[in-house]
Amino acid sequence: MNRRHFLASSAGLALSACVAGRSPTATGAGVSSLPSDLKPVANPAFANWIANFRPRARAAGISETTLQVAFANVGYLPGVITRDRTQIQTRRTLEEYLSIAASDDRLTKGRAALTKHASTLAEIERKYGVSALITAAIWGMESQFGEKRGQIPVISATATLAFEGRRGAFYETQLIAALRILERGDISAAKLTGSWAGAMGHTQFIPTSYQSFAVDFTGDGRRDVWGQDPSDALASTASYLARNGWQSGLTWGAEVGPGAPAGRTLQPQQGGVSFVVTRNFNVLKTYNNSDFYALGVGHLADRLGGAGPLRGTFPPDANGLTKEDRLALQRGLQAKGYDVGTVDGVIGAKTEAAIRDFQRRLGLAITGTANRDLLARLS
Repeated sequence: MNRRHFLASSAGLALSACVAGRSPTATGAGVSSLPSDLKPVANPAFANWIANFRPRARAAGISETTLQVAFANVGYLPGVITRDRTQIQTRRTLEEYLSIAASDDRLTKGRAALTKHASTLAEIERKYGVSALITAAIWGMESQFGEKRGQIPVISATATLAFEGRRGAFYETQLIAALRILERGDISAAKLTGSWAGAMGHTQFIPTSYQSFAVDFTGDGRRDVWGQDPSDALASTASYLARNGWQSGLTWGAEVGPGAPAGRTLQPQQGGVSFVVTRNFNVLKTYNNSDFYALGVGHLADRLGGAGPLRGTFPPDANGLTKEDRLALQRGLQAKGYDVGTVDGVIGAKTEAAIRDFQRRLGLAITGTANRDLLARLS
């Protein structure tokens, strides 16, 4: 089963601070730091569902002791339902997606992480045959190298989603898998945290995938993908890829051109850069079934390994702006005192807010849209 097939994101990239709504807080923060809609609220129907679920959990082999511990502080999280019902993946082009995947900030943090964990990553590569750069790139894509592991209680999140019923059977399976994690003693109930959808730790495993692929690389008797030490999480990711057919010594692919490997040609964005991809590209898609995601991992891995930016170019966007135009627009807004976030040619929430304010000041229609007229006014 695809590790994160349940996520609505077409590409699955943790877009860091570039995307509104992603919590910048790492695992370990208390529930008090969560948004108010992700704190438990009284819900009699939910409490009744939990009572009816407990016999099913016991029938699945979960002990009463584990159930008592797991459900001692379980609560209905209304924000989880809101996010599940309203999730809309920002429709980014491949050019934008790759710019975020291999942003300057991500590369800086990634190179530091590679240096800090070089010996661990090398040992994992020797054991599983998966490139350390690929493993590190997935880490960077999923949690910004451990910065954004998620702090929402997984038992409450999966129970809330199972109770709500839109994907009730799937999330009840995830809830039982999460209970088995507690039963085994890999983590305490208080530290069993993750995303609103139950994805956990440095590389965002869902509970069932954790059960199937997580490994105890450090040898301490626990498969700890949540803690400060990323060793178990990184090894678990390499284990996942290896068991899904990763071929050691084979690249994921490359931009079309000299030195590209044998494989099939892929051009996800019409008029943009073309790639040659290998069977290992398909293995990356078992981690998240998206061409954009697999290309993002591959491109980030290449950049972390010292490769330069893509040689090819992409066509102008729907508003007639090239990446250089968008960079110039962001710099123009920045020069006028606006906070546009990272100047990366990607029109994100901060740039859109700056555009709206600039349009308001000029008495223009307030759209938040970057276009050639706006660029001319900033030049």
